[in-house]
Amino acid sequence: MIAESTPPIIPRRLARAATIVMLFFIASRALGLLRDIVISHQFGTSRALDAYFAAFAVPDFVFNVLAGGALGSAFIPAFSAALAQNDARRAWQLARAIINLAFVALTAISASLALLAPQVVALTVARGFAPSDQALTADLMRWMLVTPIIFGVSGIVMGILNSHHHFILPALAPVVYNAAIIAGALVLAPTLGVYGLVAGVIAGAGLHLLVQIPWFWGKRFQISDFRFQNSNLQSAICNLQSNDVREVIRLMLPRTLGIAAVQINFLVNTILASVLPVGAIAALAYAWRVMLLPVGIVGQSLATAVFPTFAAQAARAEIDDLRATFSTAFRATLFLTIPATVGLMVLGAPFIALLFQRGQFDARSTAETAWALQFFALALFAHSGLEIVSRAFYALHDTLTPVAVGVGAMVLNIVLSIALIAPLAHGGLALANSIATIVEVSLLLVMLRRRIGDLDAQRIARSTARIVVAASAMAIALVPFANHFASSPIFVALVGTLIGAAMYFGVTLLLRSEEIAFMLQKFGRRSSVVRQNQKS
Repeated sequence: MIAESTPPIIPRRLARAATIVMLFFIASRALGLLRDIVISHQFGTSRALDAYFAAFAVPDFVFNVLAGGALGSAFIPAFSAALAQNDARRAWQLARAIINLAFVALTAISASLALLAPQVVALTVARGFAPSDQALTADLMRWMLVTPIIFGVSGIVMGILNSHHHFILPALAPVVYNAAIIAGALVLAPTLGVYGLVAGVIAGAGLHLLVQIPWFWGKRFQISDFRFQNSNLQSAICNLQSNDVREVIRLMLPRTLGIAAVQINFLVNTILASVLPVGAIAALAYAWRVMLLPVGIVGQSLATAVFPTFAAQAARAEIDDLRATFSTAFRATLFLTIPATVGLMVLGAPFIALLFQRGQFDARSTAETAWALQFFALALFAHSGLEIVSRAFYALHDTLTPVAVGVGAMVLNIVLSIALIAPLAHGGLALANSIATIVEVSLLLVMLRRRIGDLDAQRIARSTARIVVAASAMAIALVPFANHFASSPIFVALVGTLIGAAMYFGVTLLLRSEEIAFMLQKFGRRSSVVRQNQKS
């Protein structure tokens, strides 16, 4: 009886946890957007903000490549395995060893970069800046090099909590991080300038770690097995002798290579943009973040939801079901992202004006950001589709193929960036990124087809054709609004979005799109269930 009554409880608990985490995820995205709005109001696309983003790129690169998601994804399986074997002492010793290693490595690298900051920025991210701007970038970078160390420890703490199925505090951490940057921009920036932003970043990193610490209070484990001690080079070398530590390093290496390829692209874009006129780096950063909004909502959310199904089907060798699931997920991604691409390309300028054009962010800043956004938006569907395709490879226990293709895409991106920056300025850097991403997802689709056979290509092609027709009708309906952008950007952005969405979904209904029919069917089922419950 116990075995029969237990299973229904677990999904309900997971559903509640997932709902809470999703709410925090939405809150973090909303605060991230608010953060960009506040920063744009204070700094526009000034050279000071260029220096901030350029300086931020270096510590961000250090953290993401050496720790970041790669370390967390490798640490959790090893830590969870020790807990599953009822060996808590071994698990906590592993956690302490990994924290010590990360702390020592990140401190050594950050300290070295801080000492060489003038040379680093002059040769890389601020290569095209004037000497005074290079000096500002170097000083900002020195301060922000504290954050990789804090985030490295915080990321492992996050892995510990997730391994114990506690997700609320880790989900809250990015929220308080963004809130601290907003506070720095609002409270400190008016008097400290761009240093107020840096203070917010450092405070946010500290809060990112501290907000997770209360979970440890009252936990019944031997704190001596976990306490943060002997954080020096000798203890780090000794920790490398542990089989568990070596396993974590082995698991994280392929993921690290993939992350490095992405981060190198960002660095190269910053280096090349530094030789362009003032505001190019800031405009690229704003445009990239606007483009990532639908990618996060559609691509990442759908990929996260479908990944467990992929993994289960691959584990049971249910390849036919895996292909069907992939087809459904990929078509749903195209159905939502292709119209979003059209919307950002046609209404990008009024949308940016609605979000950012106030204070120091003037019409010139809007035009520069919109110029980059239209090129970034070309690959919105590819960025989202890449999330789905990569998860399919991961489910098949193939992490090497996405990494290898990603490295090739990085090389292509760099070559195209150098070729396109002269005719298109910072728009050429955005276009190079889009072309490389489209090529990347196309190659992965071909390779996935070789792995699991037909990907339901004809059905995907038919759906894509209907989606493109509907999106084209949407574009035609939106052009008049774009032509009247100067008169009222708020009207253009809000009303144009509503009319574009109505046109797109109306045409998909006329074309009997499978995706819109599926959504209506699901909605109809839910409504029917609600009516039945009300009657009963």
